[in-house]
Amino acid sequence: MIALVGLFLAAFAAATLIPAQSEAVLVALILSASHPVLLLLAVATLGNVLGSAVNWAMGRFLIRFADRRWFPFSQAQMDKATGWYDRWGHWSLLASWVPVIGDPLTLAAGVLREPFWRFALIVTFAKGGRYLVLAWVTLALS
Repeated sequence: MIALVGLFLAAFAAATLIPAQSEAVLVALILSASHPVLLLLAVATLGNVLGSAVNWAMGRFLIRFADRRWFPFSQAQMDKATGWYDRWGHWSLLASWVPVIGDPLTLAAGVLREPFWRFALIVTFAKGGRYLVLAWVTLALS
């Protein structure tokens, strides 16, 4: 149970700007064979999607504080993400799993008032897909 909580927290933190490596935790747990792989995938995906939902909520409700020191995204990150979002629309969220650009994209989705249901659907597909590929490669190479 502690391992699952740790995986959830690592995945949640990795979706925010807190430095965390959920992939390493997931691979280690897959290799340990201590839990069913599907359970690990579900926990990691849930944590990562909920972390992204925090970014969406910050964009939706806390953007008025963007000029404050504590705000986790720089203006340059927000401008770049908004540019992607303006160009590709909600489909840009398929890149929400990509390091460096994914987190600001989820913030931009909130700023640009992406409906949460569509945000959650696309982000779950993208982030769950990344973990699924990672698990497949891990199992194939082990």
